[in-house]
Amino acid sequence: MTTPLPVTGAWRPGDDPGRRRFVTLFEARPHVLEAGGRLSSVEVAYETWGKLAPDRSNAVLVLHALTGDSHVAGPAGPGHRQAGWWDRIVGPGRPLDTDRWFVVCPNVLGGCQGTTGPASPAPDGRPYGSRFPVVTIRDQAVIEAAFADALGIERWAAVVGGSMGGMRVLEWAVSFPERVDQAIVISCGATATAEEIALSSLQIRAVQTDPNFRGGDYYDAPPGHGPHAGLMVARGMGQVSYRSELELEQRFGRGHQGDEDPFQGGRYAIESYLEYHGEKLVRRFDANTYIVLSRAMNHHDVGRGRGGVAAALRRIECEVTIAGVSSDHLYPLRLQYELAELIPRNGGVEVIESISGHDGFLVETEAVGKVISRALG
Repeated sequence: MTTPLPVTGAWRPGDDPGRRRFVTLFEARPHVLEAGGRLSSVEVAYETWGKLAPDRSNAVLVLHALTGDSHVAGPAGPGHRQAGWWDRIVGPGRPLDTDRWFVVCPNVLGGCQGTTGPASPAPDGRPYGSRFPVVTIRDQAVIEAAFADALGIERWAAVVGGSMGGMRVLEWAVSFPERVDQAIVISCGATATAEEIALSSLQIRAVQTDPNFRGGDYYDAPPGHGPHAGLMVARGMGQVSYRSELELEQRFGRGHQGDEDPFQGGRYAIESYLEYHGEKLVRRFDANTYIVLSRAMNHHDVGRGRGGVAAALRRIECEVTIAGVSSDHLYPLRLQYELAELIPRNGGVEVIESISGHDGFLVETEAVGKVISRALG
């Protein structure tokens, strides 16, 4: 018997924490967000690897992408539905060598794996749902800075991230230049492009038009009655944009799924692939979080309120390593070259050769690891 899909794949209080630890921020006063919303408190879920040096000089902040979380390394198991998303990058003898570095990865503000987000209890005890405020990439970096304060880390030896994580790396370097020694920015640009906004907006609409979405207040629905269909369609749209046409053609072509005949209602192999990844996401993610984080990415603009992109990037004081994937059509290399032209201290763009498209920053761990190792020396 197939297990019904959960209404939400969010981690909820009372679930097994796995390797997560928690820090609560802003208990004494509300935190005002960039768009004017307020949060009375924020809980941050995070994981660490390695040991913090006595002088606290070896801390590295790793920032995850849209559907990632704090579990950057380690096996699947209680509390963690999948293995670490950069498992080959973090660990003893690996590019982020935990015999040398104290690696920290928090779940992002608005996320669904322990950090305050739409599925979290609001002050009245009910999930925020539709009441969760608009958050931006800049808000997320501000929360991460307060989180670093709570850990007693005044300055990061490096801040590392790709895609949405790379956006937050840029915000860290611009907003807190005195707190970052090295920034490693992978597969993103200084602002969201029109195409990125268009694709994210369509994915948001797919979730919102699911009848079970209920305006974002679906958490009391029984299992099997969440906004699964909408989230699966959104994930499928995203999945196509994350990969390259060449890779999909080589992997699937016009092949059928098993013995199924598409002329008789069966599926092409690529359709089965998208359905599989859609269901997999539903079991570990939250529809509201998908919307909140997609909107945050749409709002990404390091130049907002700072005199434009060029002026903002001139604020950066640290060394910056910039990398992109050769076949990435969602965050194409031209965006990384633009960063290299505008950021004062950088070594140009390191190109990761891959046919995997945007997801190359997750798939090509050997090449990405070399970029990180060279940056950290």
